[in-house]
Amino acid sequence: MITVSEALDKLLELAAPLAVEEVPLRASSGRTLARPVTARRDQPPFSASAMDGYAIAGGAAPGDRFEVIGEAAAGHGFSGSVGSGQAVRIFTGAPMPEGATRVVIQEDTSRDGGTITLTEDLGTGPHVRALGADFRIGDTLDAPRLLSPSDVALMAAMNIDTVPVTRRPDVAIIATGDELVQPGEDPGPDQIIASNSYGLAALVEALGATARLLPIARDTKASLQTVFDLAEGADLILTIGGASVGDHDLVGPALADRGMERAFYKVAMRPGKPLMAGRLGDAALIGLPGNPVSAMVCGHVFVAPVIRAMLGQKDVVPMPEQRPLAADLPANGPRQHYLRARTTAAGVIAYDKQDSSLLSVLSEADCLIVQPPGDPGQPAGRYVDVLPL
Repeated sequence: MITVSEALDKLLELAAPLAVEEVPLRASSGRTLARPVTARRDQPPFSASAMDGYAIAGGAAPGDRFEVIGEAAAGHGFSGSVGSGQAVRIFTGAPMPEGATRVVIQEDTSRDGGTITLTEDLGTGPHVRALGADFRIGDTLDAPRLLSPSDVALMAAMNIDTVPVTRRPDVAIIATGDELVQPGEDPGPDQIIASNSYGLAALVEALGATARLLPIARDTKASLQTVFDLAEGADLILTIGGASVGDHDLVGPALADRGMERAFYKVAMRPGKPLMAGRLGDAALIGLPGNPVSAMVCGHVFVAPVIRAMLGQKDVVPMPEQRPLAADLPANGPRQHYLRARTTAAGVIAYDKQDSSLLSVLSEADCLIVQPPGDPGQPAGRYVDVLPL
């Protein structure tokens, strides 16, 4: 049995960044930028007015009068130049006319026909967005990074229409066990619904991978081998259940028959002790526990970093946050404990019920308290490690 840290190290050795593909800008949000992209134009591409008003040349003082010689709007600049005593009516986003050095906002003027007079409340200005104030040709958006909608807007302004991103990992998810039926089916008296695979698929897709829910593998080697055949081509295979040492736990032997190179089996944590990992052909494989909460906690602790690593992201293992306890935390045993907890105004508080079958508790939890092995217990107010969910 190895530590969580050792298990993460071994798992990340199985997870190399995947190939790069080009996607349209419109499809890039939520993807991982694989290479830096470079601005193909300045932004703004010209000095532009930041306000509606009048573009003038040189200084200005209350009472000064200017002759209005033209108009400039966004997309329709003024073709002439502005000299002393002249002004161009200008609107936000319009190019500054040649010779103009500032914009007087319209609220600081009074107009009489073709002449404006600056009022006593004249502001300082200049209300001009300088050419290249945002970015210049050759500036880059660095990689790797998980692209946000704001990044997409920036790349669009950079005149980038295709984006190099890391290919989405193909994750095959295999639930195992005669006791399972799919949601919507009528379970027999000894059966339950296969919930884990759906929760894990949602987690995998939220991380930027593609989830393939394969048919439930029954408790026979033949059924397992058939479903493993369907996982062909996956970058990561997740099995759920059947990896312990009971008479009906056949995942380990079935994988051994297929030549899986095992990296480890069993981790000193709760929930989630019966965790297995290795390589099956070209795919990384993680054998998750069958208990619903155990599978989902292991999904957050182990599967998520592996997917981030396959996407070539940085800081794939998130650092726990430090938060105060809102209630006393009892002593822990020899395994690292991931307690389902909720955040209150006074701090975090662990739920009283920590059974690994209670999905309702996990659904209400917004974080996991990470309690180290052998921890003697902590009083309310003490800061502890927390993983947000």
